[in-house]
Parts: sequence; C-alpha cells; structure tokens
Amino acid sequence: MKTISSRQNPIVRAFRELADEPDASGTRLLLDGVHLVRDARAAALEFEVIAVASSRLTRNTEEGDMARSLESAGEEVFAVSDAAFTAMSPVRSPSGIVAIARRTPSDAIAICRTTNGFTLVAVDVQDPGNLGALFRAAEAGGVTGVLVTGASANPFSWKALRGSMGSGLRLPIATGLTPDAVLGCARKSGTRTVASVPRDGSAPEAVNWSGPLVLLLGGEGPGLPAGVLSQCDELVTIPMAPPVESLNVAVAGAILIYAARRQRL
Repeated sequence: MKTISSRQNPIVRAFRELADEPDASGTRLLLDGVHLVRDARAAALEFEVIAVASSRLTRNTEEGDMARSLESAGEEVFAVSDAAFTAMSPVRSPSGIVAIARRTPSDAIAICRTTNGFTLVAVDVQDPGNLGALFRAAEAGGVTGVLVTGASANPFSWKALRGSMGSGLRLPIATGLTPDAVLGCARKSGTRTVASVPRDGSAPEAVNWSGPLVLLLGGEGPGLPAGVLSQCDELVTIPMAPPVESLNVAVAGAILIYAARRQRL
C-alpha cells in the first residue's frame, strides 16, 4: 500500500478541492466513511482513489479491513498519516477512510419521462443535509428518480451524500432543469403534478397518487414559488396541530412519499 505523509501531496489537495467545490455534474463524488465506501463498492461505482488513515491499519478496524479488501481487489489505496488525513476528510472528526468515486450522471429528461414513474422534485432546498435526507426517504418510499432544481444545494456534495446514507449513490438524481422545464416535461408525458403547500391544499389521503406522478417540494423558507404552484394539477397539505405551521422539508417529504406509497403498492 502506498503511503502519504504530507498535507501538500497532490492527492490530499484533490480531496480538499472536491470538498470545497463538489462536481456539479455528479461525476466525481467525495465519499467519507466506511459506510459510503462500502455502498459505492456494492453499487459497482468506479473508484478514482481511496485513502485510509494509517492508525486504522495498525489495529482491527472496519476502515482497515475495507482498505485491505479494496486493495486486494486491485483498487489504488493510500495509507495516509493521521495528520495528513485530517486535511482529506471533510468532517470535524475524521472517519478513517475516504474515497473519490466516479458515477455515470443521470439524465433529467429520462427521469421525468420514466414509465409510470414517481419523481420527486426539490425546488430551492438549500440545506445539503435536508437533500440527503430526502434522497434516503425517496429511495425507501419507491421514488424512481429525483430532480434537484432552482437555488438548491449541490446534491452531489459530500454533505448531501453523507446525509443520504448511500441512497444518493443508487437513486437516479439529476440537476439542470428549471422548475418550469420540469412541469413542461410532465405535461408532455401526461404526468400528474402534485405540489406541497403549508395550507389550503388537499389532505394527503385525499390525493390520487396513482399513475405517473411528480411530487414537488419547496425550500426551507418560502416554499414553492407561486408561478410553480399555478401550473400544478393538485396541491397537498399535511395537517398539523396548532401552533405548528410548518415541517422540515425532509420530514414533510417523507410523510408525503409514504402517503403516495400506500396507494402505489
């Protein structure tokens, strides 16, 4: 196993640069932690480089076992001094193993046109942790693809991927379309559109969730723009006991995804 001891090593810099500026296309992904590295391997993603903290190799650890297994499989793995590894890991308490993996980007139009698809659209969701949690709920709830639009956070950042607990590696996710373009695509393909609003929408159990469907969720503050709502087929509101007026977007998304799942099974 090759070793790295300097924080100035080009490979260390590559990890720092990807942490600071995630790949907008989602082709190159920074993965932090043994769980995500294991999931990337199970998903047959190509690894560009893998790094493990040297201290994890001197005792029996999951990170050390994973690094040795990947190296035995022909992957390029570097043993990195703990001092240098702190510069490679984006988290405050380094997890012990990081990797840069390559993913084939998903096509936004293909996601929108999936036969009998259930597409989640995140509009202006600016917190990457919320995006990641939405991806996890979406995969668990049978969503066929996710479109991230507007002023949303980068869905391929390490924070979003970490929050998704692996779902961001498996679920078709794409950017590049405006909300209007998503709605236009839905109309052309005969797909119903349902938008989440904080009040005055139908109750989740009263919505027809069957057939090709797009569910739109707005950002943490203002929600969906009025211009988007006016183009949707139906509005849905989650009932809440006062004085609560709104829910975290990831929580709201999970509730609505599972309301849809009950009809779509």
